[in-house]
Amino acid sequence: MASHYGAFQLASWLLAILRWIPLMVYFLYAIQKKKLTTWIFMSMLMGVEFGYDVPMVAKELNIVSQIFIHLVKTIIAPLLFGTLVTGIAGHANLKQVGRMGWKSLVYFEVVSTIALFIGLAAINISGAGLGVTIPPEMIKGTLPTVQPQNWHDVVLHIFPENIAKSIAEGNVLQIVVFSILFGIAVAMVKEQYRAPMLRFTGSLTAVMFKFTNLIMLFAPFAVFSAIAYSVGHMGLNVLVNLFQLLATLYVALLVFVLLVFLPIMLVMKIPIVKFIKAIAEPATIAFATTSSESALPRAMENMEMFGVPRKIVAFVIPTGYSFNLDGTTLYLAMASIFVANMAGIHLSFDTQIVMMLTLMLTSKGVAAVPRASLVILLGTAASFGLPTWPIFIILGIDELMDMARTAINVIGNCLATVVVAKWEGEFKE
Repeated sequence: MASHYGAFQLASWLLAILRWIPLMVYFLYAIQKKKLTTWIFMSMLMGVEFGYDVPMVAKELNIVSQIFIHLVKTIIAPLLFGTLVTGIAGHANLKQVGRMGWKSLVYFEVVSTIALFIGLAAINISGAGLGVTIPPEMIKGTLPTVQPQNWHDVVLHIFPENIAKSIAEGNVLQIVVFSILFGIAVAMVKEQYRAPMLRFTGSLTAVMFKFTNLIMLFAPFAVFSAIAYSVGHMGLNVLVNLFQLLATLYVALLVFVLLVFLPIMLVMKIPIVKFIKAIAEPATIAFATTSSESALPRAMENMEMFGVPRKIVAFVIPTGYSFNLDGTTLYLAMASIFVANMAGIHLSFDTQIVMMLTLMLTSKGVAAVPRASLVILLGTAASFGLPTWPIFIILGIDELMDMARTAINVIGNCLATVVVAKWEGEFKE
């Protein structure tokens, strides 16, 4: 018996070594390549393997990715303030600000509505949640406490009452609103007052982009730790139990990219290969860390290098973080029907359409609300008489779904900047 156990252990070690050999070859390639995107992708692969092989150690690595996210969050407020004020006051074209605003919102609404209905179609076709056998350990526990949000809360959440509080809480939309109003005020004062402020915000922006470059050197370590923690914490078995839901989400997001993003790029004559290279790094960071904020500074910098003017990048991307969450919107459509499927409740087509219309309204402007997706999902379940226990099961694999939807959110907002720049006739390859 002991010999069999020893042989099993030896086989396990041999398999682990065989898996690590190609990873080390890729590691040497990354050293030679010296590109951050290559390093990040390598870190993801090594993180999966490390989390699988040494789960007890991997469970303690979350602090590394959290340090990275904390550092990135320190960049966001001064970067947004500097870029928006410089972009608005530096050109003093206040009409363009309003024009960019309505164009962005129209684009956001159309694309996110399409995402809703692709998610609805995907979950109905796959039937995920119907007849799924859930392990008892996955339904133990309670849902995180969230505060219910009514429309008054959503509207008030857009406007800052204290800019220091908005910065401390990471409310991107409030920072954007304050910066836009501040930029308009700077544009309206005399040149003797405007010039010093523009020099300050211009210098602040330049310094913050350099600061971003320093923080991004830490990104591969953060990505490795985040992926290793996820695999070590949940294991790979959870994928088997709810594979249908995960597969449905990933396939639906791929269909969304091919049927929505790709035609937009073709119609607007956006260079696809160059765009993919520009968004590869921020999208990968977002995927690994499950945080749109961690990718925001790099996304802004890469879009500017791609040819979108800084004033458009600074306006569209942060606004899109609240109003253009394509991946999250598609996920919410799927998750809502999944809850009904798992509970054995049949929803008529009419009810599903009403649910999608409800999500169109409730999913806007609440991105900065803590656990926004959970708030919306719980509210939707309550409104349509659905039980809440299946939501806890979804949370069991939410991190794996969050990776994909966060990456699509970032890609969608990067694409939106190019579309608005094209509409404004200011895109320069």
